[in-house]
Amino acid sequence: MATRKLAAYQAKRDFKKTAEPSGEVGVAASERARFVIQKHDATRLHYDLRLEHEGVFLSWAVTRGPSRDPHDKRLAVHVEDHPLAYGDFEGTIPEGQYGGGTVMLWDRGWWAPEPGFDLEKGLKKGEIKLVFAGERMKGGWVLVKIHNDKFGGGKRENWLLIKHRDEFAIEGDQDFLEDTSFSIASGRTMDTIAAGKGKAPKPFMTDAGPAPDAVWNSRSSPEASGEKAAKDAGAPKRKPVKTNTAKIPDFIPPQLCKLVDRPPGGAGWVHEIKFDGYRMQLRIEGGKAALRTRTGLDWSDRFPQMIKDAADLPDALIDGEVVALDEAGSPSFAGLQAALSDEATDDLIFFAFDLLHAGGEDLTSLPLAERKDRLKALLPKDGERIRYVEHFKSGGEAVLQSACRMSLEGVVSKSLDAPYRSGKSATWTKAKCRAGHEVVIGGWTTTGEAFRSLIVGVYKDGDLVHVGRVGTGFGRDKVAKLLPALKKLARKTSPFSGKGAPRGGTGVHWVSPELVAEIEFAGFTGEGSVRQASFKGLREDKPAKAVEAEAPAPVEEAQLVTPKAGKAAVLGVAISNPDKPLWPDAGDGKPGTKLDLARYFEAVGPWMLEHVKGRPCSVIRMPDGIGGETFFQRHSGKGVSALIDEVTVSGDRKPYLVFNTVESLVAAAQWGATELHPWNCRPDDPEVPGRLVFDLDPAPDVGFDAVVEGAREIRDRLEALGLVPFCKTTGGKGLHVVTPLKGKSVDWDAAKAFAREVCARMAADSPDQYLLNMSKKERGGKIFLDYLRNDRMSTAVAPLSPRGRPGAPVSWPVAWTQVRKGLDPSRFNIRTVPGLVKDLDAWDAYAESERDLAAAIKKLGKE
Repeated sequence: MATRKLAAYQAKRDFKKTAEPSGEVGVAASERARFVIQKHDATRLHYDLRLEHEGVFLSWAVTRGPSRDPHDKRLAVHVEDHPLAYGDFEGTIPEGQYGGGTVMLWDRGWWAPEPGFDLEKGLKKGEIKLVFAGERMKGGWVLVKIHNDKFGGGKRENWLLIKHRDEFAIEGDQDFLEDTSFSIASGRTMDTIAAGKGKAPKPFMTDAGPAPDAVWNSRSSPEASGEKAAKDAGAPKRKPVKTNTAKIPDFIPPQLCKLVDRPPGGAGWVHEIKFDGYRMQLRIEGGKAALRTRTGLDWSDRFPQMIKDAADLPDALIDGEVVALDEAGSPSFAGLQAALSDEATDDLIFFAFDLLHAGGEDLTSLPLAERKDRLKALLPKDGERIRYVEHFKSGGEAVLQSACRMSLEGVVSKSLDAPYRSGKSATWTKAKCRAGHEVVIGGWTTTGEAFRSLIVGVYKDGDLVHVGRVGTGFGRDKVAKLLPALKKLARKTSPFSGKGAPRGGTGVHWVSPELVAEIEFAGFTGEGSVRQASFKGLREDKPAKAVEAEAPAPVEEAQLVTPKAGKAAVLGVAISNPDKPLWPDAGDGKPGTKLDLARYFEAVGPWMLEHVKGRPCSVIRMPDGIGGETFFQRHSGKGVSALIDEVTVSGDRKPYLVFNTVESLVAAAQWGATELHPWNCRPDDPEVPGRLVFDLDPAPDVGFDAVVEGAREIRDRLEALGLVPFCKTTGGKGLHVVTPLKGKSVDWDAAKAFAREVCARMAADSPDQYLLNMSKKERGGKIFLDYLRNDRMSTAVAPLSPRGRPGAPVSWPVAWTQVRKGLDPSRFNIRTVPGLVKDLDAWDAYAESERDLAAAIKKLGKE
């Protein structure tokens, strides 16, 4: 019967040319029905789902791959039945053959009909309700046939693959396929398989059933693996899979982390403190220990006491990090550098977080949960220099926030059910408290005889690309150790290539690009240079060629939060009480909710950030709505989301809030922040004026047309002085005229004095219309020209910021052609603006319109 079913399969293939199984040699059916999913890069990339049934694999081509989001309906084209031997096939199908391309074993395991579901009736009806117990496919799913579907017009049998809502469902499951882009059987990528490299997969299916030493393993927890669901569905219990017996390797290339904006949320993840040290691998065999760097260099002789302590451990290969602790017990990279330089390493700690080999077994294919359990049991509980790394099973964002408050490096998050895979994988992520990077030193600068800065870069496509200069973090001791190393590598020509490569000149010294420096910095400029970079130390454990640009994965590319009941999520940020009204009427007769505010920031955030990021920012919080209590906050502190950055300014010990990402704006909405008021400084430089804001605030009896007339007059005055003004509504009854400033030619006192003089002359020319005194007694029928926004710590409402006022108004940028009689600011609110912002071009020239205020001051003085 199986032979008849395979006729179509065999007719499409020439088995003299393709290595696919012909099906002539049968594979015995197992006690439980097996499934396999193969990633298949043929004419187009797709995923082949195969379900064992009556001696063959029923097969569907899932065009976009499976999704764990129940909202996603993935097209699955029913194709010919495949032989059971196909469950072990991983390799390439020759070009010109049917399905030519690369095939990867993406997942495999067991499947069963949903309890109570009649499979035979379902097949006739065109519906299969099933339960998967695989490594990646878990829990309940449904395959449903589309009758008279739009995809094939009846010519093809098209189905839909949909995830059931259960404990394994993940809404917004956008990173699933990217995070699982390696073979479940061999660990190879598609490129490796296509190149014919790497080890072939071990068979999962044999004539006798499941191979006892198969690479495939489920998690030790039945609930996590889906085995419980399969058991409930009537499938026999699987025997435990044995690990592979092997000699301890000298070294295994380490698994690396994918950089993300924040820790992943939801079940199935654990979170560890990110250490600021050297990644090392500890190998113990027969009472002899060795420590190797992340590149496999043997550094055992540099840690004699640690090696002596490790010799008492059982044979094992342990992944961890060597760290120096300061007096407060926190990791110190500077302390580690000093210890290595002074050859005083007895007090260093090896923090162990993974077990790759133990008891003669290769453990890399086991899930992390089991590896960590074995590691904890292997290590002494009271180890002085070799310690087990504990983890947190929930609250990744809270762990990061706590780490940042303690001035730690950040958080490493790991998928509990994932095997250990060398190289960078999305099953391990890192979220940092502060931007940090390794850079390659290509030169240094001096002023006279004094050391001034490092010239640094990163590799891109084999070329060293300049990313800026590092000018702080150099104490006398650091310079004394650094300069000899630089001079030893001195050369006459620049090692940098490409656009933006720095030029030589007086005080510039080039070096061969061999030294790697660890830096902290405030982020990247638009041109890709590091901002406010500070030197931490040299890294000896990483070769220069391995230093490449690294940027956090955008949150929209990775679902990082699984909302609980009563919550929603926007860009992965959990929004509690999403239906809480903040505005009774958001301009359309309906309440504006907390979720509405979060979605508003999501929509306008990319535009808004250009005028907010890098600047200290005050917020007005109305957690109970505009009719409740109002909180004004400018300092960071307890309860502030770790997504919101902070900056310390001169004269204030407490750090200020800074919003540098769209996710931080969404976090502000979760916080109930209805208004954002940033400083008017240059980004990342609070001491330098970055723009002037002229606020036209009318008395209650002044019509808005008069405000429009006043804004146009300020525009004319500023343009006459060589400045470029822009206009926006305030979200109230006034207007702001804003002009961007260039460079560092003036200080705050001079900027404020200039703004006052412009307003004073305007008021003197029309005293019946304008005044500089904000006293209510004198304001009747007049417009207050508020120049006080132009002081160092003064703020102005941000463009596109909502206001905590009736109607949910927004401060909206307007073109000067719109600043005329009839302009109605109430048109712009949280309901209307998301649709308008796509076509917003009123301020397109803002960035290129910066002008030197010193020149304008000089010109004003001559008038």
